[in-house]
Amino acid sequence: MTDEKARIGLVGLAVMGANLALNIAEKGFGIAVYNRTTARVDEFVSDAGPLAGAITPCTSPEDLVAAIQPPRAIILMVKAGAPVDATIEALLPHLSPGDMLIDAGNADFNDTRRREAALREKGLAYVGMGVSGGEEGARHGPSIMVGGPAGNYEAIRDVIEAIAARYRGEPCAAHLGPDGAGHFVKTVHNGIEYADMQLIAEVFGLLRGNQTAVRLSEVFANWNGGPLNSYLIEITAKVLSAIDPRTGQPMMDVIVDAAGQKGTGRWTVIEALKLGQSPSTIEAAVAARSWSAMRETRETGQDLFGAPVPGAGPLEADLESALLAARIIAYGQGFALLSAASEEFDWSLDLARVAEIWRAGCIIRSGLLNDIASALRGTAPHGQLAFAPAFAEWLNQTVPALRRVVAHAVQEGQPVPAMSAALAWFDTMRQARGTANLIQAQRDFFGAHGFARLDVEGDAYHGDWPA
Repeated sequence: MTDEKARIGLVGLAVMGANLALNIAEKGFGIAVYNRTTARVDEFVSDAGPLAGAITPCTSPEDLVAAIQPPRAIILMVKAGAPVDATIEALLPHLSPGDMLIDAGNADFNDTRRREAALREKGLAYVGMGVSGGEEGARHGPSIMVGGPAGNYEAIRDVIEAIAARYRGEPCAAHLGPDGAGHFVKTVHNGIEYADMQLIAEVFGLLRGNQTAVRLSEVFANWNGGPLNSYLIEITAKVLSAIDPRTGQPMMDVIVDAAGQKGTGRWTVIEALKLGQSPSTIEAAVAARSWSAMRETRETGQDLFGAPVPGAGPLEADLESALLAARIIAYGQGFALLSAASEEFDWSLDLARVAEIWRAGCIIRSGLLNDIASALRGTAPHGQLAFAPAFAEWLNQTVPALRRVVAHAVQEGQPVPAMSAALAWFDTMRQARGTANLIQAQRDFFGAHGFARLDVEGDAYHGDWPA
């Protein structure tokens, strides 16, 4: 334990908080730590080994604040929602004007905007900081997305950039915009993560048939050496190769097929709908996780209607191309949502910079992100990533495979909701004139809502409909 005041503080020593604190200590910054269950503080320091000298254990919010050099910066790593508000209330009586609270958990950006405005009135700074990378990232270098006044970031920049992941020497951390910008970007990151994981799971389902998990591990490992190179493809190969020590069976064969979720996928979809956006691959992924939890319902459905009979699946080359096409569309939908939010909340998000800080440390890091950053700095008509020249060329090459894979899945009765959603988006966006004119006619018929015409200006025309 150091006798000097700490450079920064941290509340919440669960997995992410503990690893982030060790990361900070390892980078040479003194850190004061506090946990609501104080026994956890002693346990954490005891386990810190040679880093314990940089850590000041605290037994109360008052002790924590007193242990940090002013103006104080305190990271909150507690569960989203009411626990964050409770932590703020516990710290408030001990803080001084100019002190800063940094919410580094997964937070609803609306809460972050509310808290930032409320604390600003008290002379305190509030930063919403998205952190991605899981346990390993928190310990050795996450991707960090910071929101709040730019001056607040400058005050903690040395710490944040020191602990962040690095891509070719450049820290994967950036100030992205005011109030809730950082947390919104992190939310969309997680939405894209949902879509990517669901797409990979759908491909796994089509590949599975009578093949062993070990054989499929080889397929994904091979794909990771090509255009699909990414953290999620890499770990897919690893989990498929794992053997359960209890049964000697592939680990995949003993895991219940019900996917958990903590809410960030739902938040992405909810906020997208509020903004008039529809990231269909993310929506499909959230729905698929909800359906996965309905195990008893699905068992009844199988008894009533029969399960799909595994047959010869699509060619592996088609599946690789189909996954690439769907992934491009999913990323594009995520960035379109970020663009819409930036305009709505006047954040001036640098979308290319977002792509750059996702290149290392975060869960959706992939080889695509360099190309995405270049495309977003160049020409992407109507802000659509899919329309940028490089990605349009890729989609022209890979969408035929996506079409074949989805058609095969439909014929075989295999569910591919995210790939189907990606294909539907693509087909919609290549039709200059679709079928919504019929919907407008129906709306005018039953509700006199009016419509726009192709031949004259205005949008308040009505049809002369038969009674």
